[in-house]
Amino acid sequence: MKILVFTTLGKAERDQLKNGIKQNNEFFFKNDLTEDALIEILLEADVILGNLPIKHLSNPLPQLKFWQLDSAGFDQYQTIDLNIPVANMGTFYAQRCAETIVGGVIAFYRGIHTLIRLQVEKKWIGGKIRQEIQSISDKKIVILGAGAIALAAKEMLNGFGCTITLVARKNPNATIHSFNDLLKILPQTDAVINTLPGSAENYVNETFINAMKKGSIYANVGRGNTTDEGALISALTSGKIAGAILDVTEIEPLPSHSKLWDMDQVILTQHSGGGDENEVQGKVNHFIKNVNKFQSGQQPEDLIALKRGY
Repeated sequence: MKILVFTTLGKAERDQLKNGIKQNNEFFFKNDLTEDALIEILLEADVILGNLPIKHLSNPLPQLKFWQLDSAGFDQYQTIDLNIPVANMGTFYAQRCAETIVGGVIAFYRGIHTLIRLQVEKKWIGGKIRQEIQSISDKKIVILGAGAIALAAKEMLNGFGCTITLVARKNPNATIHSFNDLLKILPQTDAVINTLPGSAENYVNETFINAMKKGSIYANVGRGNTTDEGALISALTSGKIAGAILDVTEIEPLPSHSKLWDMDQVILTQHSGGGDENEVQGKVNHFIKNVNKFQSGQQPEDLIALKRGY
């Protein structure tokens, strides 16, 4: 098979990829190709690894049999119609994203964000802080979504004794399947963690935020466009919501004029949630695993439906 690799890889990672895939294949790396050569290989490629620019999907890819993205998100491809298996990196990034957002929630409840600020200012008011911080152990937490990130976060939070409710339209792992049913439990919910894809645009809207419990917190590791940022900022300003942990925002990088930068009750993790010092090697291992599964007739992991957005 001809495998076209769009992801930028160094020599070590290229060798890792070639040595890891069991069958004999011909490898082509986008960074080594001229534009004309790339167009030619696109017409011949059986497998593509990495995220293609939209312009390369405007024409048919007659030989393509499997496409492995190198990201968890794929909002930009929702208009694309391909009758082949397409996989993302959902499970690869799930653990890391869950660690970031759960870590952020715990940090907020334990006052770590405030303590770091006090350390910078060289102020010692630990006695007062002790009276304000909370434990996560008895919290009722709603997780929006029931995919890999949501399930990883749920497993972590279960370990702290939290009561977890998953929300998703059709996923059987969820117990809440409608927006109206969700609104009914929000007034009793201590924290909301959003793991939704970009297809759920403006899901956390003013109605949603108004239904939240006063003093609850909001965390987002899904997509920035799923949240009405203006309504969130208003709720943070008024004290309706006690704080927010945001790995994603409507506009990235977050503009310098955004009020979120200056809010002491907001933790911004700057879309670093899926990061890892060995991220590239990890991606390659995921590529290897899924290509080997595909070529041996097994179902690759993390298959997605582009038009559905999940």
